Amino acid sequence: MADLFLSYARGDEQRAEEVAAALRASGYSVWRDDELPAHRGYADVIQERLNSAKAVVVLWSAQAAKSHWVRSEAEAARQRNTLVQATLDGLVPPMPFDQIQCADLTRWQGHASTPGWHKLLSSVADLAGSAEGTPRANRRPVSVCVLPFQNMSGEAEQEYFSDGISEDITTDLSKVSALEVIARNTAFTFKGQLVNVREVAKRLGVTHVLEGSVRKAGNQVRITAQLIDGASGGHVWAERFDRDLTGIFAIQDEISTAIVAALKLKLLPNEKRAIEQRGTKSADAYNLYLLARQYWLTGNIGDQRREERVMRIGARAVEIDPYYARAWALLAMAQSNLRYGFRCLVDDGVAAANSALTIDPAIAEAHLPMVRRLEDRRSFAEADAEMEAAIRLDPESWEVNKEAARVAMRQRRIK
Repeated sequence: MADLFLSYARGDEQRAEEVAAALRASGYSVWRDDELPAHRGYADVIQERLNSAKAVVVLWSAQAAKSHWVRSEAEAARQRNTLVQATLDGLVPPMPFDQIQCADLTRWQGHASTPGWHKLLSSVADLAGSAEGTPRANRRPVSVCVLPFQNMSGEAEQEYFSDGISEDITTDLSKVSALEVIARNTAFTFKGQLVNVREVAKRLGVTHVLEGSVRKAGNQVRITAQLIDGASGGHVWAERFDRDLTGIFAIQDEISTAIVAALKLKLLPNEKRAIEQRGTKSADAYNLYLLARQYWLTGNIGDQRREERVMRIGARAVEIDPYYARAWALLAMAQSNLRYGFRCLVDDGVAAANSALTIDPAIAEAHLPMVRRLEDRRSFAEADAEMEAAIRLDPESWEVNKEAARVAMRQRRIK
């Protein structure tokens, strides 16, 4: 049985897909009523799933408040103390549900660190225990969570740089076969919080936690990092790096290598080469990529200006370094959204996606513009094959999971 039961109204299917994809990316199994088996009665299956779910997530909206089914499912969960509520449009839940806390997802765009999402995920974790809870079992004896590095620059607009450093260190450590690393989406639920490292380690079931800070001023950057033992809270390793921006890649390499050494793990030659492969040697292109990525993650999905901004900055990044695969992939996704989401007369992103895959065939997100083009041409079998390729390459990618949810919804519509 699934960990979570997701309840929502007709008309909110797209938002429900996004919530379900994000919950699955955080380690939960999620059941929705569009997964009803063809051979069983609707009411029987619904009751069975409600009774077995560790938490029932109800997505309130103007439509949901009028839905007999949503109200009934919410009441069943309330009586069993498994109810977790979120509002999609700012609606206060109807009585008696207005007496229970409700997460606000009105402006949530999939970013793991937003207060509303963190509130929802914390409530779910309290009830279901999930990948972020104590039941989590490690596949390897040594594991680490890279907490989002603090932005110490004194300027909120520099947040993109500290977030980018945190993500890249997470990616680097994930290449070490002897080390288990908590996914970025899970780690970023702690962003902006004052946390007790030992409690974080216990909650996530990891042996170590990496935390740090980034101070960027002009062409200078200072990065501090400390590796902490999750059981004792003691420092295993700590260092401070003062460099100009051209040395940013060397800092990341040194941090990853030092952590592996501190944990007494063996770094294989191919893993060392993978960590040192940055995708670009240009600090300027890298900085632009991180800026575009931040707009992509935190911007309003329904706002065309988000895609236009990402496309403009991404184009500058690949102009500086035409062999920067990740920048090409991000540019491709922005172009694809503008073409198929907003019907703008721009390139559909496939050319940029092919550039990304030619340079680095392992970039999962570069397959997504191809999915959209093939669907637009009603070549659904080929679109599904591209989607499956993306999932194989990176099953934990937020973009890949979100697109997979949309494709799954399309498949149900055309059957």
